[in-house]
Amino acid sequence: MRVAVVGHVEWVDFVEVERPPRPGEVLPAVEASARAAGGGGVAAVVLAELGAEVDFFCALGDDEHGQAAAEQLTRRGVNVLVAWRTKPTRRAITMLERGGERTIVVIGERLEPLGSDALDWDRLDEAEGVYFTAGDFGALERARRARVLVATPRARHSLERAGAPHLPLDALVYSGHDPDEVRWARHLAARARLVVETRGQEGGAWSGEEQGSWKPVPPPGPPRDSYGCGDSFAAGFTFGLAEGRSVAQAAALGAECGARCLTRVGAP
Repeated sequence: MRVAVVGHVEWVDFVEVERPPRPGEVLPAVEASARAAGGGGVAAVVLAELGAEVDFFCALGDDEHGQAAAEQLTRRGVNVLVAWRTKPTRRAITMLERGGERTIVVIGERLEPLGSDALDWDRLDEAEGVYFTAGDFGALERARRARVLVATPRARHSLERAGAPHLPLDALVYSGHDPDEVRWARHLAARARLVVETRGQEGGAWSGEEQGSWKPVPPPGPPRDSYGCGDSFAAGFTFGLAEGRSVAQAAALGAECGARCLTRVGAP
């Protein structure tokens, strides 16, 4: 099954610490690693792990971090379609505390694919589903060619455009623990067939054309890092809808992906 992601990548340094540093303090790291991450990067790899043929439409700076991200995602089984930019690849530093809590500092501008980029957009005609995390309105139009379109409210600048109501979403997935995403989701709710709210350890719920909820899935190991859990859920949920599963079944698969992500340090 072919599934696509249209979105963003960040090159992230994951730094494990015993506790958050105090102002002015020098704190040694327990461990550190660097990965291709960001909402689009996380979702693309999770979809590949589920067995999908994944096309990832993105933009990267033509620099060492951008090249490393493309190579790493390719090694993980993702077909990376890159619009190379002269601007630097966005970076981030993520501090991980015991128990899985994370604190993120982003560095630079988020690079997004554009509908005018010379990418093989025709591949979306054969995609069963797309997860949209970032891109201009032209990229959103391209993404809507797939049978199923799921998006995050972080792509609000494209989703709230005047023509966006003519490109309805099958689902809008957001975190109920993120005040910004909650506000954006309420603003965009009328443009989606389903609005899906994740609630972490409390499971989640969906509303719209139908209503329901799901129970949390116990993680298959000790919680280590909450980075990417929401996008992992969205990837599994998109996969489920694209495969023709019910909303409840798609949500259950998404919950399994999110729980598994919680046990892994850094992006998958």
